[in-house]
Amino acid sequence: MRSVVLAGGGTAGHVSPLLALADTLRERHPGLTTVILGTETGLEADLVPARGYELTPIPKVPMPRRPNADLLRLPGRLKSAVDTAAEAIRSSAAEVVVGFGGYVSTPAYLAARRLRVPIVIHEQNARPGLANRLGARLTPHVGITFASTPLPHATVVGMPLREEIRTLDRAARRTEAAAALGVDPGLPTVLVTGGSLGAQRLNVAFAGAAHRLVETGLQVIHVTGRGKEFTPDAPTGPGRYVVLEYADRMDLCLAAADLVVARAGANMVCELSAVGAPAVFVPLPIGNGEQRFNAADVAAAGGAEIVEDAAATPEWVIDEVLPLAMDPARIERMAAAAAAVGVRDGHARLADLVERAAGERS
Repeated sequence: MRSVVLAGGGTAGHVSPLLALADTLRERHPGLTTVILGTETGLEADLVPARGYELTPIPKVPMPRRPNADLLRLPGRLKSAVDTAAEAIRSSAAEVVVGFGGYVSTPAYLAARRLRVPIVIHEQNARPGLANRLGARLTPHVGITFASTPLPHATVVGMPLREEIRTLDRAARRTEAAAALGVDPGLPTVLVTGGSLGAQRLNVAFAGAAHRLVETGLQVIHVTGRGKEFTPDAPTGPGRYVVLEYADRMDLCLAAADLVVARAGANMVCELSAVGAPAVFVPLPIGNGEQRFNAADVAAAGGAEIVEDAAATPEWVIDEVLPLAMDPARIERMAAAAAAVGVRDGHARLADLVERAAGERS
């Protein structure tokens, strides 16, 4: 392969697997021209250049859910975005276009179809979004993360994960991770995270329970999301409560933790199961309900529990999360179950699919 165009953005759920694939293709094909399409306002604007790639911005084209002024402007916006994507494909002589969903993928799929360039789709969620439902009609090369995802021509490839996650040995890195985060490697530790944007429901629930958790001897590493940090009301005790606005070393957070309480974004679910981290998932109760479906397989295997958003209160943290975190035998069983369904080579499987599609162009 000599050239590829990757399209996706908006959230870390799209950008992280995109970058994992980009790194894998670059390793396999030194000198590969890699063009990444995204918006100027999504997380990709920061994450893509930070990984050493150039971002080619294309206009954001939201799909209106009901008749309004945006619907009237849709044809012009879509044409502009498709033209921009087509120019990027032409100028780079791309052999294949890979889309990860989100606003930028639909224009990329339509441009590739116009130019007769093979399309590969990767769908992260158990319930696909609008862009990938459209794209799957245009190509036989569809990679999915979860076997239950209802898309035609689908091949289960799993989630492409960052190298620092897919190679993580939690037990071997625990002491190093605890030192870096300022916690005791000998005490039970819970990681709380709401993803790249944080989760106010989890923030409020654990802030309200902080005193009891620390008093009981539990340690908490709480990633609140930018602008959502707080000072915990925690006494001096055997446990500790560490608040981080953002975790740029999630691998260390996972190595230090015995249990994770998190939203159920596809990337989070896959990272935790890949490294064998027991979890309590609190799915975000909006959209098409994909977060609950994302966590279904690992929960069915015994590696995680699923809790309704409305039930995540300080009382729930004290009555349910605390006893679980203090039960090492149960935690160990959950860890083994999570690891049994985890996939660590999603990056390689998706790269194989991309290479097969590019071969058609040749």
